[in-house]
Amino acid sequence: MSTSTRLQAMKPTDVGVPGPTSWDMARAFRSVRADPISFLADVAEQYGDLVSFPVPGPPALLANDPADVRHVLQTSARHWGKQTVQYAALARVTGPGLLASSEPSWIEHRRLAAPAFHHERLAAVGEQVRAAADAAVVGRLGRVTSPELVDVAALTHRIGLDSVGRALFSADLSGQAQWLLDATSEAATLVVRLGRSVLPTATWAPTPTNVRLRSTRRRLDASCADLVAQRRRRAGASAAAPHGDDLLGLLLDSGLSDAEVRDELVTMVIAGHETVAAALAWTLMLLAEDQPAQERVRAELAAHPGPVPLLGHRESLPWTRAVVDEALRLYPPAWVVSRRSTRADVVGGRVVPPGTLVIVSPWLVHRRSDAWPDPSAFRPDRFLGAGATVPAYLPFGQGPRLCIGREFALGEMVVVLSRVLTAYRLDVPPGWTRPVPEAKVAVHPRGGMPLVVTPLDTGRA
Repeated sequence: MSTSTRLQAMKPTDVGVPGPTSWDMARAFRSVRADPISFLADVAEQYGDLVSFPVPGPPALLANDPADVRHVLQTSARHWGKQTVQYAALARVTGPGLLASSEPSWIEHRRLAAPAFHHERLAAVGEQVRAAADAAVVGRLGRVTSPELVDVAALTHRIGLDSVGRALFSADLSGQAQWLLDATSEAATLVVRLGRSVLPTATWAPTPTNVRLRSTRRRLDASCADLVAQRRRRAGASAAAPHGDDLLGLLLDSGLSDAEVRDELVTMVIAGHETVAAALAWTLMLLAEDQPAQERVRAELAAHPGPVPLLGHRESLPWTRAVVDEALRLYPPAWVVSRRSTRADVVGGRVVPPGTLVIVSPWLVHRRSDAWPDPSAFRPDRFLGAGATVPAYLPFGQGPRLCIGREFALGEMVVVLSRVLTAYRLDVPPGWTRPVPEAKVAVHPRGGMPLVVTPLDTGRA
């Protein structure tokens, strides 16, 4: 039988991929909700690189082989969309913005937003990112005069939000930072709760989650409306007046409706600060655990002439950039992505029908021993060569929907490291145990990231 005939004749049950039974899933229900990352790691170890989950209708598969991941996210990306429960849950907060959209309109929205992330634009906002880092670091660490236990996760969240505000919206969000942090944290919790099922949840039902989600969305709507109103007042009475060359200005000048502008703003506030904040917290932890690596970053930064730029780190600061890349390998903020097929395809040598759900976990792919020797170890030197081009590396995704903010995020991380590590030493506290990774929209340290912060003028021998 030819492949085309098999595709036409195939039923969902024909996939023939091993995986847990319905009874296995029922027994593991609580552990799946409490720690989905460990659950995915366990089933991958037990069943292999392609795992089937028992769901009605088309198959739901976990794909862990880099070749299969590349096929779904890149090679055949046009046939694999975001019509999944994960992105439907995210869209309950963000609307059909760039991150969650499964419609063709995302291409046009990406084209409109792209100039805000152009290299020339990013190079110009480096000072704004440094100002955001300075404001947060001075505000929280400026009063530290001796070794002090500090939750650096809270610090990186402040920096992430302020950087997004200054660089993408030309707005200082520090005045409403706590309000926005609370709203986005609440949104992330609710999105994860809704997105941990492969089956859709009724949006109309007055469940506690739905009620809280509507309230959170209203708060985010109000913040975005305020940003838009401020910008329009600044532009003046003329409707033809340009609104600026940042993301907000480009969106307002593009002809998008207010609702569409709102969706992109909420997407950038949540995605732009959640992911970077989490990644920075884990990076600081890894450096606190590895003092030689931390000292090497500090020495490289001290030797760098002038302010650290937002772009060009791989050439000018190779070790610092390698640290960032390795931290993103070990703790990729986007711990899981999902796609649904729009036509029959072949994954892992199996023919799969239209509507097949494929789940990809960068967390698992980044820990493959065949791609990364000693995969659990923090070894930045692996990125001093060609590590960043290894197919089994996808902290920002792959293919046409590669994260539009990738360069901004990488640059922000390097700039923040330069601000923190040139003034302070980080150590782990006595009796140190790593925080448990908590899978929200990004992977956050559960309970925060308490590290010992010491000013260098008093901390050096």
